[in-house]
Amino acid sequence: MILITESKSKGIPYSERLAELAVDALKEEALLTPKPGLVDQESSGAHSDMSIGLMLRSAEALQSTFAEMAEVSFRHPAGRVLREKLAEVGRRGENNMLLATGGINTHKGAIWALGLLIAGAAIHGPMSPIQIIAETAGSIARYPDRFGPGFETNGAKVRNRYGVPGAAGEAQMGFPHVIAKALPVLWNARRDGIPETEARLDALLMLIANLDDTCILHRGGMEGLLLAKEGALNILRAGGSSKAGHDSMRKLDREFVSHNISPGGSADLLAAALFLDRLHVLSTRFK
Repeated sequence: MILITESKSKGIPYSERLAELAVDALKEEALLTPKPGLVDQESSGAHSDMSIGLMLRSAEALQSTFAEMAEVSFRHPAGRVLREKLAEVGRRGENNMLLATGGINTHKGAIWALGLLIAGAAIHGPMSPIQIIAETAGSIARYPDRFGPGFETNGAKVRNRYGVPGAAGEAQMGFPHVIAKALPVLWNARRDGIPETEARLDALLMLIANLDDTCILHRGGMEGLLLAKEGALNILRAGGSSKAGHDSMRKLDREFVSHNISPGGSADLLAAALFLDRLHVLSTRFK
């Protein structure tokens, strides 16, 4: 049995366990098939420069980054000092990612989201409620990073242009789309006996239908965002991927690709949901 503890003499350290769960969440998101506009086991979606092998290699390259994020957060106050330490580790993690992918940005948004949630989990320790973890992650995210990039990122440009919260706002609010949208869909689907693949696809569709995804806005503008939301909502209204079938997901994928739409922000939040879901399972198992 894998023990969740800070002591290596008793098993796997909690920091390494959190890193393992985060990497697993990224791999599970990548392997989920079929996904509209995203890299999966069948296609590269709207990303001609990516592949499933590249996504998995990128996820594995972040293991040490996530472990270090957990280590610096353990028993640390959720303040500006921690925020800036996490940002420093995150920037090194981005470099590791780019080295592993040949310069392709595969998981920058996921490093941000999962890094904050890992910090929240490390601060509170095993068996903590995921709502508390998400709230703590949000409180960390609300502190500014004095050493951040001295230029406006693509995400910031999109947020300013369209007046949407983006990844930064989602984190600062405590990941409401993860807690109130994705996870309830995932858990309700399991309760209703829906297979895990379809349960996760429905959670992704719920995110796409509700999130003002800055990745979509960057590529397709407001027209692309509305098209994506409507397409995802139509499948959910038809009973979700389990009833509408995978053909409906592939049809939506073709539509996304034709408009160069990639719901990358939704994919990052699905990975965050899968990470918190695993923490929730572990917390109930060890109570």
